[in-house]
Amino acid sequence: MSKSDVDEALAGLREWSEPVVFDCLRECYGLRLEAPQARLLAHCHVRQWQALIAGETARFDQLRADLVAALAAAKLDVGCAVEADACVLAELYEIALARFGRSPRSAQAYRAALTALAGKLAPPKGKRAAA
Repeated sequence: MSKSDVDEALAGLREWSEPVVFDCLRECYGLRLEAPQARLLAHCHVRQWQALIAGETARFDQLRADLVAALAAAKLDVGCAVEADACVLAELYEIALARFGRSPRSAQAYRAALTALAGKLAPPKGKRAAA
């Protein structure tokens, strides 16, 4: 898989993924919080995803720290974010496969892009992911 194919998949994710990411996050946090608080946390978390997909590492790191603080304020732990991230990755993969599955090259590029993103979503150092 060439870097340009993966870059093209990331560009595609930047175009269409935000509403999908937000809906997944809102749904995940909605299982634990009242709707207004779940929406606020989802907005905080979606900004982190935007930075991640855009490759803005420093911004991603800062937004990840902000998310950890927002989780603590909501009396949730990092494990909730890890679960939400897994939900988002699964949903994005499903959509990419449905949308681009007839093009093996595009499907493989999305798979590679999502795998790379998943590798960057590890819980912040020093923070344990508890359920």
